[in-house]
Amino acid sequence: MNINVLYFARLREVFGIGSETLTLPDDARVDTLLELLRRRGDVWADNLAPQRAFRVAVNQDVANADTPLSDRAEVAIFPPVTGG
Repeated sequence: MNINVLYFARLREVFGIGSETLTLPDDARVDTLLELLRRRGDVWADNLAPQRAFRVAVNQDVANADTPLSDRAEVAIFPPVTGG
């Protein structure tokens, strides 16, 4: 399946891209995607490490590690929102 991944805020800056299309296995979940991205190493592994603060949304709904992905899903990865 193909998914569209969007990166926001500081992640967009450190990764140097705002979006990309990736091909994943049909049974992929959010954790599958995150592991694939971490394997890129360097800034990817550091900024998407489990202890780092970031959120994931699938098709504009907040997701967790076991959220399944579907073909043509839009996955956003972004730092937590703060402010007042």
